[in-house]
Parts: sequence; C-alpha cells; structure tokens
Amino acid sequence: MTDRPFELQGVNHLALVCRDMARTVEFYEGVLGMPLVKTIELPIGLGQHFFFDCGGGDTLAFFWFPDAAEPEAGISGPGCRPDRGSLTSAIGSMNHVAFTVPPEKMEEYQVRLRAAGVETSEIANHDDSEFGLTEEWNEDTFVRSLYFQDPDGILLEFAAWTRPLTPADVSHEPNGAVRLPVIPA
Repeated sequence: MTDRPFELQGVNHLALVCRDMARTVEFYEGVLGMPLVKTIELPIGLGQHFFFDCGGGDTLAFFWFPDAAEPEAGISGPGCRPDRGSLTSAIGSMNHVAFTVPPEKMEEYQVRLRAAGVETSEIANHDDSEFGLTEEWNEDTFVRSLYFQDPDGILLEFAAWTRPLTPADVSHEPNGAVRLPVIPA
C-alpha cells in the first residue's frame, strides 16, 4: 500500500528481559534453533543486550540487567500458558511472542519441544465459533497454535495461519475503557 504514512517492513526486533543470559542463549539457540546474531555488552556494567534471528529477517532480543526486578504473574505477563490459567496481563505488558511456523509441522514441533523437556499445551485450532476453538483442524480453522514458556516464564507460541485472511475477518468494533459518568460533588 502506498497510502501508508510510514514504510514499515515488519518487526526489526522485540526486546525482552531475562534473568540469566547464558540460560536464555541455551534455550533460544540450543532448543529453538535461533542463531545468536549480535551481542552487546552495555556500558558501565549496565548488563547485556543479545539478538537472535527468529526468521523472516526479524530478531528477538533480550536484555540482561544485573538488578532487574522479578516478574509478577498477571502484571508483567500472563505467568502461565492459556491452558493453565488466565491469559490476562497488565496494560503495556508484553503478553506473548508468537513465531510463524508451517501449519503441517505443528504436531512434529510439539513432539520436538517435549523431547527437549519443554512443557507445551495441546495444539489449539482457532476458529470463529463461540469459544474460538475446534477439536480438529478444518476449513473453519484460521490459525493453529502451540503454547509453551521459556526458562523465565515468558509465554511463547508457535502460530500457523491456515487460510488467507480476508476483509470478512475484520468484523468487530473495537472496545475501549468504560467511562463512568462524572457525578458532581
């Protein structure tokens, strides 16, 4: 589209915070196979900033700060997989990261993750039904998902679009904050 105000070309990187950079490298490079492509030692002992290639020209980055605050479930992120509890997190938080994978590889990737000791959800076939899920992958499924967490509890997803999205897929009005009437004092 040429009428857009900016020439956005995708996501350069998403920057998260980890507890242990060595453990993060072991998981993202060792388990998920994301090559480490750039490392930065921050000045005056502030920490580190590492970048992993997550495909499609995009990177996932992590900061390690020696004095970072501990995460708080439901605030900094959901704190669990959606099949284990609430998916909600605070305004401005990073809820989860979804990586694009081929839809036909979902079962294979679930087996690989579990073999590497990573607990996963069952595969979710999302559709437009009342509860948004169908037992089997079928023509009504628009995306397949597999959820798991990294060593710091960050919620991750393997996601696979299963059909092209059309203008009919944008059919809901956006909700906003509830505004209560002002009552005079």
